[in-house]
Amino acid sequence: MRRVAIPLDLTPEAARPREGRAVSLSGPTMGVAWTLKARAPAGLSDAAVAAAVQGACDRVVAEMSQWEPGSDLTRFNRAPAGSWTDLPPDFATVMEAALELARTSDGAFDPTLGDLVDLWGFGPAGPAATIPDPTALRAARAGWADLRLDAGRLFQPGGVALDLSGVAKGYGVDLAAAALRGLGVRDFLLEIGGELRGEGVKGDGEPWWVEVERPPDADLAEPPVLVALHGLSVATSGDWRRAFVSDGRRYAHTLDPATRAPLPADVAAATVVHRDCLHADALCTALLVLGSRAEAFAREHDVAALILRRAAGGYEEVLTPAFERLLA
Repeated sequence: MRRVAIPLDLTPEAARPREGRAVSLSGPTMGVAWTLKARAPAGLSDAAVAAAVQGACDRVVAEMSQWEPGSDLTRFNRAPAGSWTDLPPDFATVMEAALELARTSDGAFDPTLGDLVDLWGFGPAGPAATIPDPTALRAARAGWADLRLDAGRLFQPGGVALDLSGVAKGYGVDLAAAALRGLGVRDFLLEIGGELRGEGVKGDGEPWWVEVERPPDADLAEPPVLVALHGLSVATSGDWRRAFVSDGRRYAHTLDPATRAPLPADVAAATVVHRDCLHADALCTALLVLGSRAEAFAREHDVAALILRRAAGGYEEVLTPAFERLLA
């Protein structure tokens, strides 16, 4: 048995069988892979479809990757104190969204954790074998409130290092989806490293069904949830993806800006369904960091979220009202 979540605005036209040919493609990006299943119009080659998706992904990497020495993000991180950096339009769009979520979440989502991510061994500096020195953690510059974004220019207050890994993949999905629409591809399921967007339907008129991710050891009484991605995106943040162990303790890759350390183990996963993948990606990260405050935040901002908490002997599932409205 499974539960199903469907868009609230489905129409009979949405489920009609589609013309075109089936396409299944993939490629490397952002340390993971993009994958695409689609119905391509007649005369549109696989090479053209792949180039559109890869080009969108490459643009995000060139502008917003902390792993690329020549990226616009790296250029900002190295800029002197008191300087302004001109951002490309896509970078500016992502920064505007990141700073807005930082404000509304009281800093639970913080795009300025680059130095802390490096210290904990989850960034370009490479893995850590032990926990960082407390003095180094205190000295690392972080704090979104010191940034200023004005007309596509970002102010560097001095020593602030951006890390947009909590939002860049989601925006890459949105950008690639726009490129596909520009080629006339109306029906597709696109994924970048676990962040997904679906538009239209499969060739037989069935929606693009995606199962909400769960931790590998989750044994829940509730059945899995399938989401019909028809004009929707879904993203999941979980503490099982990347971690290291030091002195018998496990440290996961998502950091709490308030403590400058990996999150405690109370919230194991947060899944968000949203119209665009940028916000789905960023919001699920914020919910993971918010922990015990995640449900209240999601309710206040009408976020369609499924939150998994660790409880005695297993996991506890929390569905927000916005998510419950999607359940058929």
